[in-house]
Amino acid sequence: QVQLVESGGGLVQAGGSLRLSCAASGRTFSRYYMGWFRQAPGKERQFVAAMRWSDGSTYYVDSVKGRFTISKDNAENTVYLQMNSLKPEDTAVYYCAAATLGVPFVYYSSKYDYWGQGTQVTVSS
Repeated sequence: QVQLVESGGGLVQAGGSLRLSCAASGRTFSRYYMGWFRQAPGKERQFVAAMRWSDGSTYYVDSVKGRFTISKDNAENTVYLQMNSLKPEDTAVYYCAAATLGVPFVYYSSKYDYWGQGTQVTVSS
């Protein structure tokens, strides 16, 4: 049974940093894409970043490029989202997700098979 468990959310001032973690278990993820999505109140779930586990290829939404970095630790089966220069508009619940899919689909939440429970990130101005 696949489990994704996020941690690392919290309250931070604008300009600050947080690192989110997603501990994955239940299978070998070498053929998976791991994604981070976020959902603010009253808004649709939005793609943030993704990584192809096999070769570390990364994908980002334009609004976080240069500020967020997705990475992984193979030994720990964990994916990270390092978030720097945080802005109030980054406030949302952040979700980790996993899927076996092709590159064109990494941006679409409906294509992901497994989801974590989410972790709240709040950025104060």
